[in-house]
Amino acid sequence: MRLSTETVIARLRQTGDGDTLGGRIWRARDAAKLSIRELAGRIGVRSETISSWERDRAEPRTNLLFMLAGALGVTPAWLVTGTGRAPDEAPAPSQVALREQLEIVKRLHAQTAEAIAVLEGELERIEEIIR
Repeated sequence: MRLSTETVIARLRQTGDGDTLGGRIWRARDAAKLSIRELAGRIGVRSETISSWERDRAEPRTNLLFMLAGALGVTPAWLVTGTGRAPDEAPAPSQVALREQLEIVKRLHAQTAEAIAVLEGELERIEEIIR
């Protein structure tokens, strides 16, 4: 059974993320931390063109779609249908950042232990007074 291109694209869209091409371009640009001007410079179009794509007022030609995907670090399939490799929403934390967070948690743990000890002491003191 042969399927038309339109049928295949319609089926792919059913499994996608529910966003539009423009919405995915914006999400990928935002995740890449690029301004409209920076992205436009990378693929050789005007800023107004990128803005028009993001607002779903126009769509990039196929060659620009592939350049756009490369510049944004996503697949063309993801841009068009929402399937495939999406942009990283948040970068993975570095080992240094994780160690810093661990030290903060350890300090908080020590402070909590001290607070528990003080509360236990106060409770014992009150119980002595009551007896």
